[in-house]
Amino acid sequence: MGFRSLAQSLLVTASIAAAATTSVFAQQQPAPAQAKPPAAAPAPAPAPATTPQQPSAAKPNIQVTPGQTQPQAPGTVKSNHGAWSVVCDKPAGASTEQCALMQNVIAEDRPEVGLSVVVLKTADRKSKILRVLAPLGVLLPNGLGLNVDGKDIGRAYFVRCFADGCYAEVVLEDELLKTFRSGAQATFIVFQTPEEGIGIPVDLKGFAEGFDALP
Repeated sequence: MGFRSLAQSLLVTASIAAAATTSVFAQQQPAPAQAKPPAAAPAPAPAPATTPQQPSAAKPNIQVTPGQTQPQAPGTVKSNHGAWSVVCDKPAGASTEQCALMQNVIAEDRPEVGLSVVVLKTADRKSKILRVLAPLGVLLPNGLGLNVDGKDIGRAYFVRCFADGCYAEVVLEDELLKTFRSGAQATFIVFQTPEEGIGIPVDLKGFAEGFDALP
C-alpha cells in the first residue's frame, strides 16, 4: 500500500501524537473525535487459518494470514534489525531529523490488506508511541486487536484516516514495551466485517535491538 503521503505523519508528528495519545491498548477510553483514543476492549484471539470458526455476532471468525515485508517507507534507512528498520527523515522546517522504528507487512493471500507498524519517541523524549497504519476499508468501530505470542493484549481504536489509510496509536508504556522486546510474534487484527477478523503476523525479531538504536 502507498506509504509516501504519510511519511511525514509517521516520522515527524510525535508531538501531535503525544497530545492525542494518552493510554495503552488495555486502558483506552471512548472519546469524541480528536480526543485521546478510547478504552481497549479484549481483542478476539486469532484462530489458525486451517481451522476457521463459523461467523457469528458473538464470536467473530479471525483468520491469521501469513505476512510478507512491504517496501520500506521513504526516508533514510539508518540501520536494519531483523524484520525492523530505523528510518529517519528531516521534514521541511524542522531543525533535526525524526526517526522511527518501522516494519511494513502485507498478507500473502490478501494483498489489499497490509499494515505499517511504527514506533517512535515524542519530541520531548518523554513518551513512546506505537502507531499502526491500516488500509482504507477496515471496519473502524471494531478497532485494532493485538496479541503477542498468543496472549491477548487488547484493542485500540482508529483515531484518524488519510488518503492512504487509517491509523490507531497508543502510548507504548513500559509493560507493553517489555512484551514486544521479549516476544517472538505479534498479531494485529483488523476487521472488514463485524464477523470476520484478519490476523496479520508481525515478526518481533530485532525489535529490542532496533528500539535501542532509536536516537
